[in-house]
Amino acid sequence: MDQQAHRIANRHEAAIPAKRNWRRKMSDHVASALLVYTGLQIFVTVQAMAEGLPSMLPYLALVILVAGIIPACRAFERRWAKLDDAAATDPAMRGPFVRDAITLWVIAIGLPFVITFAFKLAYTLF
Repeated sequence: MDQQAHRIANRHEAAIPAKRNWRRKMSDHVASALLVYTGLQIFVTVQAMAEGLPSMLPYLALVILVAGIIPACRAFERRWAKLDDAAATDPAMRGPFVRDAITLWVIAIGLPFVITFAFKLAYTLF
């Protein structure tokens, strides 16, 4: 009977969903957003170069990535990494988490286009 009771108890524990860890989830979002940003930046830059923009564009985009995007993403991650264990799994943190995740993804997806547009505009004006 002990083994049967143990199996029943383990099945019950396995059915309980794990609490979300907002720290880990934000870290995952930051890593994914950096990958998406980098891929989009490469794609958009190559397209712009095919349209006649100078070959200096990839280097400038890389400087912007290192100087601005990585520290900004790190700031998102750092804010969530500071949470204690209780706050990191608190369901009440869902709202702020969703807000930060949406902001992060808007930046990661939108910025490559904004940067390239700014370079195109500057190139045509000068």
